[in-house]
Amino acid sequence: MADTRLDKLFARLKIENRPALVTFVTAGDPNPETAYEIFSNLANAGADVIELGMPFSDPMADGPAIQLANLRALAGGMTLRKTLDQVAAFRKKDSDTPIILMGYYNPIYHMGVKKFLNRADEVGVDGLIIVDLPSEEDDELCHPARAQGIDWIRLTTPTSHDERLKVILKNASGFVYYVSIAGITGTASAQQADVETALNRIRKQTDLPLAVGFGIKTAEQVKATGQYADGVVVGSAIIDIIRHCDEVQAGTAETVNKVSAFVSELASGCKPRD
Repeated sequence: MADTRLDKLFARLKIENRPALVTFVTAGDPNPETAYEIFSNLANAGADVIELGMPFSDPMADGPAIQLANLRALAGGMTLRKTLDQVAAFRKKDSDTPIILMGYYNPIYHMGVKKFLNRADEVGVDGLIIVDLPSEEDDELCHPARAQGIDWIRLTTPTSHDERLKVILKNASGFVYYVSIAGITGTASAQQADVETALNRIRKQTDLPLAVGFGIKTAEQVKATGQYADGVVVGSAIIDIIRHCDEVQAGTAETVNKVSAFVSELASGCKPRD
């Protein structure tokens, strides 16, 4: 199989000796038009990988910030089909930046697995993170996605013991996402020493790049985490900016500018390691 966008990115960053900045936004938040402008400017602002949330009414693994982002997106009429259409529009001007769709199985199930995967492949989706499909359900979507050439990105947590890791990592590809706290998104931050210990343990079982997320909000935290992680994920802190701007300005171009400026600041923490 040919190298994917994710393979090429992480290979290049390994040579550059720096981590990837992975930025998360919810498709359609705060409204479809502004959300697309935010999404389409992330790479120019410094994001190496874009994680795009598929709006869903019951995002149970997410904290209040992303839950509200989902509700704003749905209220504005965002759907899974429209999310894929926005990826298609993005690909017309950017054929290199990896795009990961993150979310829950229900909208995909309702669209139909085959129809979803065909469209995702067509528009240039690189990987999937589906929170509520455990390894025991790999036949449902993981195996079809891998057969379609779409990476299946696994979540691991501080409670994933070694035997469980073997199961979790079996069909993983692209990279592994280490959830650094036992909780929901946008809450506490993990102790760096604990994260480093956890990544060392995971690396004994996989050669895939390891990205760390949950609770990372500043360029300083990005730099600290990136000393030993292959990627650093920031989501809720970006969503908080979108929410604040939406409340004050109802999702104008200023929202796009503020998010881009924040991502550029985060990217300053992704310089070559010390």
